Amino acid sequence: MHLTHDPGTPAAEPISFDEFLKVDIRVGTILSAEPDPEARKPSYKLLIDFGPGVGTKKSSAQITENHALADLPGRQVAAVVNFPPRQIGKFMSEVLTLGFADATGAVTLFAPDRPVPNGSRLF
Repeated sequence: MHLTHDPGTPAAEPISFDEFLKVDIRVGTILSAEPDPEARKPSYKLLIDFGPGVGTKKSSAQITENHALADLPGRQVAAVVNFPPRQIGKFMSEVLTLGFADATGAVTLFAPDRPVPNGSRLF
């Protein structure tokens, strides 16, 4: 599967509702954020609280163009919490923080427009 940032790309092939439910997308609150100087592309290391069911997880996020480091703690974000951890340089990223590409291709975080409990699942 090839991911693209082109908004003109057609929708992916259909999946069943059961297949959708296999992707566990939860909301969490960023506890801390710091630069990741070892990443190939400019990135931040995030520590995110997903509540008691999932716990606190780490994520590497390429969001430096649209998000200031100081603005991230306390912000809610959505992430896939059931992918296997992935090594990013020396950092182990445990969840995939979700975002959309803006008109220039830079990532903008995806989040609920109102506060929701940490660990709430997307459905």
